Amino acid sequence: MTAPRPHFPPEALRFLRALTRNNDRDWFRQRKETYDSVVRGPMVAVIEQLDRDFRAFAPDLVASPRLSLYRIYRDTRFSEDKSPLKTHIGAFFPHRALPKNESPGLYLEVNTRTVLAAGGLYMPTSPQLHAIRSHLLGNVGRFRSLVEAPAFRRVTGGLQGDQLLRVPRGFPPDDPAADYLRYRQFLVWREWPASLATSPRFYATVLGLFRTAAPLVGFLCEPLLGRASAPARPPRFPETRHDLRRRS
Repeated sequence: MTAPRPHFPPEALRFLRALTRNNDRDWFRQRKETYDSVVRGPMVAVIEQLDRDFRAFAPDLVASPRLSLYRIYRDTRFSEDKSPLKTHIGAFFPHRALPKNESPGLYLEVNTRTVLAAGGLYMPTSPQLHAIRSHLLGNVGRFRSLVEAPAFRRVTGGLQGDQLLRVPRGFPPDDPAADYLRYRQFLVWREWPASLATSPRFYATVLGLFRTAAPLVGFLCEPLLGRASAPARPPRFPETRHDLRRRS
């Protein structure tokens, strides 16, 4: 008999909605055991199951509660919004040979309105972009076979991200890779209603997107594996889905 796939209890969404109304450290401190039970615990179970399933299609990606799970406390030092707590739970799955904050990867978020699953590279540094664009010049056929495949487009919605108006300086404007050389981000994502998080279909739905997006993540990692000592940057995926939409 197949073991049930992990998903969230209905109490998880109720807790996140209450946290949205009471974004206060004292309020949260008094209810942290509930958070650990109905929100954090189920996400840990998802991460642990992904660790097992990644071995079949993304063995180079790390799914670890210690590394993947984002903490609930916000970094407000450089933000006008001083709300101390995130009102969602998120996890990131980077390449094991790259620092977490410098790696393409897969991302999962559950918030009060949606389930978001994504893959790719959100905020590349200039050296990373140059490396990926150079990689595209010699491998555009393979890249097209990934991102233009009907199944890829059907499952992920197709490649997205900020683009330049022209091919960047130093790259041939008439190269077969020209359309992709203009990208400043390389992203795919899907959103579903938050109710999916509490459904038995939740894990299979997220896993389907991750399985389809993993070859894109692998392609983006290839030219970066020798650049692990590059200066650290913010996490590759946004604090919220609104940040992701705003940038792409």
